[in-house]
Amino acid sequence: MNADRAEKMLDKKVWAVVGATVDEDKFGYKIYKRLKEHGYKVYPVSPKYDEIDGDRAYKALGDLPEVPEVVDFVVNPKIGIKVIEQCHDLGIKNVWLQPGTVSEDILNYAKAKEITTAEACVLVAVR
Repeated sequence: MNADRAEKMLDKKVWAVVGATVDEDKFGYKIYKRLKEHGYKVYPVSPKYDEIDGDRAYKALGDLPEVPEVVDFVVNPKIGIKVIEQCHDLGIKNVWLQPGTVSEDILNYAKAKEITTAEACVLVAVR
């Protein structure tokens, strides 16, 4: 079931990566870069940076110029629960949870709010 959800999300072309970073060794950078390289429109979201890889970075999902179709989580679950609440508030219905970002609270919240989740690594899924 999770693979089907992941495939459907990969068909969507406007993404946000929450936890994007300028550190090229971190997943937040690698995922952002991989999506961009594969033709996705990707918004980096991080309160720490003004730009990532030459692109404007945004402090929060609500600051984006458009609502992304998918939000990729590259943050600790303690931060992730706040992010999924923002997703709900903005009407975002698809979240991609990288390994290490998942918690029961996030999954339960997503289920209660009818937000579709995929649990997988984008780096593996997008080649």
